[in-house]
Amino acid sequence: MLVLVVLTVALGNWQRHRAAEKDSLAAQYAAARAQPALALTGTEVDATAMRYRTVRVTGEYDAVHQLLIDNKIHAGRAGFEVVAPLKLAGGSRYVLIDRGWIRQAARRAELPQVPPPTGMVTVTGRVNLPPRRYIELKAGPPSGPVWQNLDIDRIAAATGLLLLPIVVEQLEPMSAPDGLVRDWPPPDTGSEQHRGYMLQWYSLAALAIGLWLVLNWRPPDSAHGSA
Repeated sequence: MLVLVVLTVALGNWQRHRAAEKDSLAAQYAAARAQPALALTGTEVDATAMRYRTVRVTGEYDAVHQLLIDNKIHAGRAGFEVVAPLKLAGGSRYVLIDRGWIRQAARRAELPQVPPPTGMVTVTGRVNLPPRRYIELKAGPPSGPVWQNLDIDRIAAATGLLLLPIVVEQLEPMSAPDGLVRDWPPPDTGSEQHRGYMLQWYSLAALAIGLWLVLNWRPPDSAHGSA
């Protein structure tokens, strides 16, 4: 009983901690949306603090190193997210711009052709961070433009570019239509789900204690009933 109670309480505490983390993420998202757009320069940035901030980025795209992030689903259809490095004006740093989603062709070998705009551009977007954990079907960096996951450190190593540790999800299209879908959902916090699991684990701990008491409790007279 003690082992079960300790285990279930520990799991309940872990779910409570996860719910608090998700609540903090939701509060950060709401606060970031309320702030005006920030001009992003080539200086170092606090990636965690800037998450979900709206920023304006001015520079030139590096079309040679544009990537297609594979297995991205939108409205039930498979496709790619088109990610291109943009060299920040007046410096040597780059930032990855997630330009949007495009549908996969009928044949996998036919990759979409969506070159970035040329010349100096200004992009308005939302700062985000790529997942820290992911599943990869093949080890090592890809040999072509199709990547399974968006890993900033690996992209920097493969391209030799000095990348900021963030991704900017483009919010507004350029002057000419490019066929890309920019539908960035708010973060799925799921804190209520964690609270539900927390209550289940705590309830199981309480049930274990209750069953132990029922099964092991004896009336005081039972010990002397045969005397």
